[in-house]
Amino acid sequence: MLKQKKEEGKEVKKSRLSGFSYGLIAFISAVGLLLCINQIFSVKMFGFMPIGTSYYYYILTCYLSIVFLIFPGTKKTASYIPWYDWVIFVVCTVTTVFFGIHGYNILISGWEYSAPFWPTFASFVLYLLTLEGARRTGGFPIFIIAFIFSLYPLFADHMPGLLWGIAFSPLEIATYYAMGVDSIIGIPIRVVGQILIGFIVFGVALVSSGGAKFFMDFAMSLMGSKRGGAAKVSVISSALMASLSGSVISNVVTTGSITIPAMKKTGYSPKWAAAIEACSSTGGVITPPIMGAAGFLIASFLNVPYTKVMLAAIFPAVLYYVTLFIQIDTQAALANIGGLPKNELPKFLVTLKKGWWYIVSLILLIYALMYLRVEAWAPFYSILFLFVCSMFWKETRYDFKKFLSFFVEVGRLVGQITAILAGVGIIMGSLSGTGLANSFSGTIVALAGDSLFLLLILGAIVSFVLGMGMTVTACYVFLAIVLVPALVEFGLNEMACNLFVLYWGCLSYITPPVALGAITASAIAGSDNMATGFLSMRLAIPSYIVPFLFVLSPTMILIGPVGEVLLSVITGLIGCFFLANGITGYIYFIGKIKLIHRLSATSTGLFFLYPHYVADICGLVLVIITVGLLKLVPPERKVKLGIHYQR
Repeated sequence: MLKQKKEEGKEVKKSRLSGFSYGLIAFISAVGLLLCINQIFSVKMFGFMPIGTSYYYYILTCYLSIVFLIFPGTKKTASYIPWYDWVIFVVCTVTTVFFGIHGYNILISGWEYSAPFWPTFASFVLYLLTLEGARRTGGFPIFIIAFIFSLYPLFADHMPGLLWGIAFSPLEIATYYAMGVDSIIGIPIRVVGQILIGFIVFGVALVSSGGAKFFMDFAMSLMGSKRGGAAKVSVISSALMASLSGSVISNVVTTGSITIPAMKKTGYSPKWAAAIEACSSTGGVITPPIMGAAGFLIASFLNVPYTKVMLAAIFPAVLYYVTLFIQIDTQAALANIGGLPKNELPKFLVTLKKGWWYIVSLILLIYALMYLRVEAWAPFYSILFLFVCSMFWKETRYDFKKFLSFFVEVGRLVGQITAILAGVGIIMGSLSGTGLANSFSGTIVALAGDSLFLLLILGAIVSFVLGMGMTVTACYVFLAIVLVPALVEFGLNEMACNLFVLYWGCLSYITPPVALGAITASAIAGSDNMATGFLSMRLAIPSYIVPFLFVLSPTMILIGPVGEVLLSVITGLIGCFFLANGITGYIYFIGKIKLIHRLSATSTGLFFLYPHYVADICGLVLVIITVGLLKLVPPERKVKLGIHYQR
């Protein structure tokens, strides 16, 4: 049923964008990409090199404007572009070009505080366009939140207590949002223009040239025939593709349409198949090398190289996927679930021969990020390499039609993230302009009192609730402003605090009652929504625990003395092993275990996970107790290790 809907959705998109509109989107998207290359590499094409603020307005010209052609304003217009969407497109283009041309005047004349008539009028127009763009791309929740916050400055001086702020008049609000450097063209849009476009284009190039199919086949050739192989393929492929796209839902739909039926075929129940795919896709958002858009925003807020964010995020992501992987394998052992027949799987060497250059493109990207330290340039090196290599094979070669499709997809993705982040920029402008960000942080600290634990619980709840109604990127930006300062005020590590709110913002995708990722996967699998959501929570258990641990001890994000970091890594992996075995009820080389063994193994895992030598000693004691319990109370049954196939 979902597959049918997906196909219908594709038909709708094609019918809305066809002929002239399709070509126009491709052209504008290509112009936007050239503009980005011109700015990042200082090419000065035709002598054109705008100042920073003008460049960001031109980014809005290219990508915010096409949002009104790509994304329908109502369901009724999903199959065509009405005349008023063309009018909005033209108005958005003219307005943002006007600001781009006057970028220098905005800076030297202080128009954000006091502007002539036409810039003021254009400010109101851009404010309304930004809200509408956020509604179309991010949905009503982000629109409502942005709209309410945008009006807050009108009444800020009448608000009680800690909610009091500096008041603005309607004219001041509009000009501040449109021309201030902390609002619509603030940090989020700057990240889009400086770094993010290149990585989005790289992801599109990888997929459009056949990379998605290659990585699926590559994972199949490696893991497909092993015990629970279909599920392991889901973990590997979904983690990689979700890291590139940063979108949980789209990844569940694209990779899940292949992996979920394969998992069901080999013996996983619909609930298990859906939960595994939902967790695999959700984890991609917190997994280097790309982490969607959030990782780059963290680097911008902290003013550090993106490589530092990658290094900090890598070990928590490893713990997440190791625990997920072990639970999948042990469940396969318990249910006697084998792999797919080898004659149905692609051959490893044949697959590698056909697509080795996809792997090289990722290695080149990581090399450019880690060693050359050219974050903005790195994805373009890999894109060029991908394009050159793709032309050598007929099935991956780009023709005119494929190039058009490539630029339309770039326009859709960049337009979507640009519109959402511009809307978030309005929220940022409201918080920074009125001073509410500091008041909000103060309120949370006051509620927590002197209790760090209570502060973390409150922070997790706020992050989770906001994650229900906002995209991961929008949720993170908001929390980075209002919540992270409160956590840092307690003396916690800044990087750890930023990752903490990112993790908890992601969890709404797999946690009932919202659990959009789990619900989407359950629709494909034909399983119960809530049952799938609760199983997803169990499979993703590290995401609920590890953020508290790396906030309390940054050694878990590889920050600290080398010896302490190594100890945290070793004990963390041991902890995940015992935790996964205890939760599933199966211990390797022993078999299915009873409740008392499960409690002991789970407790052992939790102690080892906590990065402190006293906890490690307690973990060792519990290992001895667990072994003793296995001797005194034998496990229920042994399960043979091996490869099985079940049709």
